[in-house]
Amino acid sequence: MTRAEFPSRWHPADFAGDPVLTARRLLGSMLVRTLPGGVRLAGRIVEAEAYDCPRDPACTAGRFHAARSAEMAIPPGHWLFWTAHGHPLLQVACREAGVSASVLIRALEPLEGREVMLDHRPVIRERDLTNGPAKLVAALGLHPAQVSRTPVDSAGLHLERAPALPDADVVTTARIGLREGRNLPWRFHVRGSPWVSPATPSMDLLTLPD
Repeated sequence: MTRAEFPSRWHPADFAGDPVLTARRLLGSMLVRTLPGGVRLAGRIVEAEAYDCPRDPACTAGRFHAARSAEMAIPPGHWLFWTAHGHPLLQVACREAGVSASVLIRALEPLEGREVMLDHRPVIRERDLTNGPAKLVAALGLHPAQVSRTPVDSAGLHLERAPALPDADVVTTARIGLREGRNLPWRFHVRGSPWVSPATPSMDLLTLPD
């Protein structure tokens, strides 16, 4: 597999920079899970959140303590998980190896393989299928042991590019469920998407434009 063979895919080198900028750019991209039989489960990323431990108070407090943030210090552009309330959450490492930084994928709009996703995660309201980071992991049938530390352009789980969304289509907020670092504007979601998670940001950012 080479960069030339898959020009539409995100590649590990694309994640070597600032996770905040990367989280914004990921909106609209496709997350694609290919099952062993060849079935594709795919969704459009409609919400993402950044963590950048060298300047992020969340990484040294509460559930994002030093030992947990160290898990992010792998080469850029590789998948990893952290666990919250017993559920694995999918993220991708950013910056250079040895620096704890990542983007958490928080919500998807399902586009391919909805029936299989519903088998993995039966729900009454379809909008509840992938509108949260733990929900999308379950719907895609992801298992950390199979995916962790694999590159973002791997066969089983990869990211496909999409045209950059204009600023008018993107909402910037604080992140979810934090005390320290709760005022940082590092969460991004697609304006008006019904698939965005229903969670409430840690604080209002009254001075930030949408």
